[in-house]
Amino acid sequence: MKIFWFLPTHGDSRYLGTTLGARTVDHSYLTQVAQAADRLGYEGVLIPTGRSCEDAWIVAASVVPLTQRLKFLVAIRPGIISPTVSARMAATLDRISNGRLLLNVVTGGDPDEQRGDGSFLSHTERYEEAQEFLTIWRQVAAGETVSYQGKYISVENAKALYPSVQQPHPPLYFGGSSDVALNLAAEQVDVYLTWGEPLAAVAEKLRDVRERAAKHGRTLKFGIRLHVIVRETSEEAWRDAASLISHVSDETIAAAQAAFARFDSVGQQRMAALHQGQRNKLEVAPNLWAGVGLVRGGAGTALVGSAAEVAERIREYQALGIETFVLSGYPHLEEAYRTAELLFPLLDLTLSNQTNKTTLEGPRGEVIANDIVPPKAFNVLQDKAA
Repeated sequence: MKIFWFLPTHGDSRYLGTTLGARTVDHSYLTQVAQAADRLGYEGVLIPTGRSCEDAWIVAASVVPLTQRLKFLVAIRPGIISPTVSARMAATLDRISNGRLLLNVVTGGDPDEQRGDGSFLSHTERYEEAQEFLTIWRQVAAGETVSYQGKYISVENAKALYPSVQQPHPPLYFGGSSDVALNLAAEQVDVYLTWGEPLAAVAEKLRDVRERAAKHGRTLKFGIRLHVIVRETSEEAWRDAASLISHVSDETIAAAQAAFARFDSVGQQRMAALHQGQRNKLEVAPNLWAGVGLVRGGAGTALVGSAAEVAERIREYQALGIETFVLSGYPHLEEAYRTAELLFPLLDLTLSNQTNKTTLEGPRGEVIANDIVPPKAFNVLQDKAA
């Protein structure tokens, strides 16, 4: 099991849907979050993409030299950039980071944003274009010289002269819920990501992807994208979940849901269906809360509960075959620490800082009375969580 965190390049706050508790997300703050994740042992960080975000590639390139082991999951955008240029960019950043680049294939879900970026294709056409894009991209990234004539993309003598550190190329991650998206995943990517839905829905989706991939002689790895509100007790966690949306007005919810309704993303439609824009339908499964999705696009569910409860829910997803958990919480700096301190000891993790195992254990708090070193207290926290 590997745990990722999130760089909030589209903003961060203690409360959703309001400026109250908001903080400036500048390079200094993003560096703080990235360095915290690096030090705590998170495998990597997801950097979001889109017009509401700072550019993911520039952010990643600027923070790579300020971290040691952390990996960066950065978007490539079929239809927005050429596959050959994208492959060369990826190889460069992978070399500069010494093999710490991961790639998130994003086909887009907001037609208005797509048109603003020059893409006027329909939902299905975008995925057809993405198939061509990745066919070219993977060959060029692997060092091949490619000539290709497609319906949407044509290249002649395309190549990248400098290879990436990771071979044949940095791993490709992808999330999508439509039929054409699942076909793309089965044929082209390395890790399929799903947003946080109830166990039965996730199990069915993973089964479907496995069967489609098997027809191409391929096997995929799996990951899930979730927010998390983990506390020492369940009561504290649910109280903080309610607090997170306590300043969201009904008008703000209605405006957000109206905006999401224009999206042609099936995944976004599935997120919206979990709560239907209503505050009284937010616990959609044990410890799975859809409150974030009232005003946030994309991943809209959070695991809420004590450390023991959240760890148990994570193990249930793991039992379905999910290896990578991409988590986040508000505010992202403090919650990176809280999640690591409370949750990591309860999970069988592969931590990126295994050469520095004292990060979560020492120096065990503040020395007492200039002489006494506090004893380890994780067992106390676990007992309280249980």
